[in-house]
Amino acid sequence: MRTPSDLKAFMKQRRMGLNDFIQRLATNSYACKHPEVQSILNLSAPQEAELMNANPSPPPSPSQQINLGPSSNPSAKPSDFHFLKVIGKGSFGKVLLARHRADDEFYAVKVLQKKAILKKKEEKHIMSERNVLLKNVKHPFLVGLHYSFQTADKLYFILDYINGGELFYHLQRERCFLEPRARFYAAEIGSALGYLHSLNIVYRDLKPENILLDSQGHIILTDFGLCKENIEPNGTTSTFCGTPEYLAPEVLHKQPYDRTVDWWCLGAVLYEMLYGLPPFYSRNTAEMYDNILNKPLQLKPNISNAARHLLEGLLQKDRTKRLGCTDDFIEIKNHMFFSPINWDDLNAKKITPPFNPNVTGPNDLRHFDPEFTDEPVPNSIGCSPDSTLATASIKEAAEAFVGFSYAPSMDSYL
Repeated sequence: MRTPSDLKAFMKQRRMGLNDFIQRLATNSYACKHPEVQSILNLSAPQEAELMNANPSPPPSPSQQINLGPSSNPSAKPSDFHFLKVIGKGSFGKVLLARHRADDEFYAVKVLQKKAILKKKEEKHIMSERNVLLKNVKHPFLVGLHYSFQTADKLYFILDYINGGELFYHLQRERCFLEPRARFYAAEIGSALGYLHSLNIVYRDLKPENILLDSQGHIILTDFGLCKENIEPNGTTSTFCGTPEYLAPEVLHKQPYDRTVDWWCLGAVLYEMLYGLPPFYSRNTAEMYDNILNKPLQLKPNISNAARHLLEGLLQKDRTKRLGCTDDFIEIKNHMFFSPINWDDLNAKKITPPFNPNVTGPNDLRHFDPEFTDEPVPNSIGCSPDSTLATASIKEAAEAFVGFSYAPSMDSYL
């Protein structure tokens, strides 16, 4: 039984975010006796050492510039926007509600500090996020990128403004969802993941904080910083990344993993929607890892047999036996749990969402956490760096993000 103190500790831990977790792995010793967990925390491989910032690398040189395909040099600039409210925060910057001064349209503007990204050597993840965003224009449950631009010290993503609130926020308030509501969300999430997989993209960081509701109550998947591109149907990758509560066993084992890692995460999110906490959860991170690796899945009897069967299939520790390992999303959509779902109607948004956020308009921020909205908008968001920022730092930051700026062609809107 979950206690209020468990819930409070859980919420606090979840807000710490992936990068803080990675930093703790790199800098703290864990008193953990389990050999698998010791193996995870023994970050000796060069690839992981770089990920954990154990081996600082030299500043990027022109030969290391990242250029991700077609891009343009748009005339967009921060002063084009009136920044109204902070609506989200991350390791590298903030997400703000902004109104474009020329057309009065509202956008979510993700503003990232180049200096912070370079310090943690995350420029490839940021550029990967931009690259994945460029491919999302055709799916109803993925956030859209309108364009991006940069100043000497910041990157700006101009994104769809979604104000129905994080799924995490609604779960926090309601503790858990009834099965029909959980099924609707799981179906829309599954559809989005299936689309990404069709583009050979593995999402890798599915969690309720990255799942938004739009103003009608439909799912919008956001934050593509940990996406891995160019993973063929049978392809694998091995980077240790994700969020502690949702790490699949093969990731913890530091084994190569494939797109079925996303189906494990879907199972974890569905479990959390039905039960209120992720499967295998413990306040002690090392114990939670041990649970994920070794503890059998335990399902209380208050869910349907179909839900039970789906969770057992998705939360299968052996990825070669996991639901989705053979035919990917086709296996998920054909599962009996989703038999009430007409998938064509779902993707056309013809199914009425089970919950309506009832927002009155763009300025209705009731579903955003006051932790964000009560924070003052920084004056520096719409400004260039002051004269104290070293010219060398500006040059280094600019070189690292060549190819970032993007404006869609007119064809994108046809």
